Amino acid sequence: MTTQTTADKTVAAPAPNTPSGLIGIPANLGRALATGGSVLAVVSTFLAWTWTSAFPGDLTVYGYPGGLQVLVLVGGALATLFCLASYSVRGLGWLTPAGADAAVKYAVLGTFATAWYTVVSISVDLGGVVNLEPGGYLVAAATLIALIGALALPFERPEPDPIDPEAGGWEQFKHDAGHALAVLRAAFASGSPRPVRTLPSYAEILIIVAVLAVGLVVFTYGIGTEYDELFVGFLITAGFGFSALNRSGLIAHASQISARHQNITVCGAFVAAALFPFTQTDDQYATLGVYILIFATVALGLNIVVGLAGLLDLGYVAFLGVGAYAAALVSGSPSSPFGVHFPFWAAVLVGALASLVFGVLIGAPTLRLRGDYLAIVTLGFGEIFRIAVNNTDGTSGPDITNGSNGIASIPDLNILGFDLGVAHDIGGFTIGRFANYFFLMLLITAVVVLVFRRSGDSRIGRAWVAIREDETAALAMGINGFRVKLIAFAVGATLAGLAGTVQAHVTYTVTPEQYLFAGTTPPNSAFLLAAVVLGGMGTIAGPLIGAALLFLIPNKLQFLGDYQLLAFGLALVLLMRFRPEGLIPNRRRQLEFHEEADAPTVLSKTGA
Repeated sequence: MTTQTTADKTVAAPAPNTPSGLIGIPANLGRALATGGSVLAVVSTFLAWTWTSAFPGDLTVYGYPGGLQVLVLVGGALATLFCLASYSVRGLGWLTPAGADAAVKYAVLGTFATAWYTVVSISVDLGGVVNLEPGGYLVAAATLIALIGALALPFERPEPDPIDPEAGGWEQFKHDAGHALAVLRAAFASGSPRPVRTLPSYAEILIIVAVLAVGLVVFTYGIGTEYDELFVGFLITAGFGFSALNRSGLIAHASQISARHQNITVCGAFVAAALFPFTQTDDQYATLGVYILIFATVALGLNIVVGLAGLLDLGYVAFLGVGAYAAALVSGSPSSPFGVHFPFWAAVLVGALASLVFGVLIGAPTLRLRGDYLAIVTLGFGEIFRIAVNNTDGTSGPDITNGSNGIASIPDLNILGFDLGVAHDIGGFTIGRFANYFFLMLLITAVVVLVFRRSGDSRIGRAWVAIREDETAALAMGINGFRVKLIAFAVGATLAGLAGTVQAHVTYTVTPEQYLFAGTTPPNSAFLLAAVVLGGMGTIAGPLIGAALLFLIPNKLQFLGDYQLLAFGLALVLLMRFRPEGLIPNRRRQLEFHEEADAPTVLSKTGA
């Protein structure tokens, strides 16, 4: 007798750690939707999105993207490339050294956000979705489809933490919310990029040139946005685009290549910055450029004090004011009681030395303090400086600074017969007044960067880092803490005074109200400290980029009116919450905030 057995047809449940997406559709279908939606988003930019040119950017033209359509085109093209790379298309593997899925999600999400922001803006400004043309409907549907597909891409889900079975409802809710947040983070996480292979030197230099050229184009486009909607769209596209490139591993590869050619990278960055005035048709945006350089140079000086030495200085803008006032008093202003007109090189020396003297005088009795106590003393110095120059008006005190009216009518600089106050024709390009000062500030910024690099790599720089990490241990190892901190304070003050000498001539007037602890417009002490922390303490590029963002974004967000600082502050809070080490962090500092990251082979001293 034969016994026939029937196999158990019960389907085994998937393993708990089986990769799956946030949306429960097959991964192959999701990848196809993301790719197809991204391609359709690109196609839609060549169609009209609205019937009237009343909306800024003229989105009524077929076959020629304009305004916000250009940003959607860039985002859609980037998402399409990452989607194709996820299919292992030959020749695109270099795009995703850390994996493609996370980059696809960020690129698609950025394209979706820019497209829907545009569609909603058109509907609100023109009075309803009836004002949309076929291109507008197509881009909305295409980016939504692409987003659904991208969220279906698989990822490794983290295991939930154990919870007490007797936990109450609130504890259960916090546990579930924490796990949901962990799953969301895992969905957008990427792997470690594979090491970049060594290329011929000329090829790596060409890559560096290409990266700098892209940076110049992005900065020029952002600073030249002509209307509010375009700038908001630019922020969305640039933010998600940078995140996608970072998740793909391209940023890590570019950093590794530039680290092999640091001197060429630094020189190339300054050449790219020097080309900025030649991309402008007038002096309007060169004005923003020179103010950004002044702000960035002062922030880099503060980075020595805060980033390298770890001294919290809340009155640093006062050193900028000391340099500006000292230079203004000896530069031939009719408001100056001294009645002298020094040449530029002498005025620079006067401004820098005055800031140096004040830095030593303030630092000598106070640098034995630590932490919050030092911060309070420096905050007091900043306010004392402002009140002092406000009262030396001949009534409340001696007649030196002309009180609240300040030192006015400061003449333009004349260096070796070259008048920076008038336009000059160079190679067929007209270089205006602010472009002239832009080149001068670029030269001073180069000097400050050189000082920062040399000091950071020197014996005194290593002593600063030791003091910052653990002052007690540094003292036990024989480092003269007071002397080292005083040198940092003096160097930082001198660099701020150097920038102040140029600021006095650029603005024509220096007044006490320009040097506040906090205000709506930089430079002030709060914004300077925020630039250092936002960009990345202890690095060179971090404060420069942080200062550029902190000056440019408030300038472009003026349409928000009374809500400007609210939106700006909220953005800073979110950034510090999710990237506390800064935009361009020192590798050591990055490990402090992300202990799960792999330890680097070599720890950089200054993160240059």
